[in-house]
Amino acid sequence: MKFELAAPILVLASALPLASAWGSLGHETVAYIATNFVSTATKTYFQTILGDTSTDYLASVATWADTYRYTTAGTYSAPFHFIDALDSPPSSCGVEYDRDCGSSGCVVSAINNYTARVQKTSLSSAERIIAAKMIVHFVGDIHQPLHDENLDVGGNDIDVTYAGTSTNLHHIWDTNMPEQLVGGYALSDAKTWATNLTTGIKTGTYESIASSWLTGIDLSDPVTSAMTWASDANAYVCTTVIPSGVSAVESVDLSGAYYNKAIPVIELQIAKAGYRLAAWLNLIATGSTGL
Repeated sequence: MKFELAAPILVLASALPLASAWGSLGHETVAYIATNFVSTATKTYFQTILGDTSTDYLASVATWADTYRYTTAGTYSAPFHFIDALDSPPSSCGVEYDRDCGSSGCVVSAINNYTARVQKTSLSSAERIIAAKMIVHFVGDIHQPLHDENLDVGGNDIDVTYAGTSTNLHHIWDTNMPEQLVGGYALSDAKTWATNLTTGIKTGTYESIASSWLTGIDLSDPVTSAMTWASDANAYVCTTVIPSGVSAVESVDLSGAYYNKAIPVIELQIAKAGYRLAAWLNLIATGSTGL
């Protein structure tokens, strides 16, 4: 059973994806969207755990896990940021928990683990704070398609060109394309993007489909819930990330036509992540999604 209640496991960071899903802009945007949808009781619950009564109580911790993984104390958490789908894109995409979640854990087992820990009142305040921070981050991670893919270290080893600069495929999904869309990466940029996507969920582009994003969500079965999200994101590896294979993205600058096709998926995934995070936090705090 992939369930880490303690933190003794050490892994080699060099063997793991080098980028953080969505970068600070994406993670903070996910957190702000969730902030816009959580109930008052949920807000109080997590503000109390985190010791922060500001409106930034989720966004301010959204990237903490990415810093923590590179500390001596947090090295064990490096595998928790992804699940390595051993599929065959672009011809076939799919995630299987038993096959793809490694013995050191993965993003799915981490969501399972920290969901249990944040509710465990017998744990210390410090341990529950870590659990809350991990949940906020990992729900964001699991919605980035390349964090649900094994091929070429989740795209980190696929060299590409973006706006004339050499980088890798994973990085442009995390950072370059979201920042090009929004025009920056400050906390204020994340808040603005979150406001726009929140409007899309409430009354715009996503209004008619947002309820479907909560299909299968079940606090009593975090693994199945998180696998639903992972499978959803992984499918885009075949349809949008490398629909014509690796060589196709290596041969052209991706800041043009590729960007235009990717952005709707990026915005959709950020919106889903924020909405699902709100539902998950509501379930933890109140027992209902409240959405």
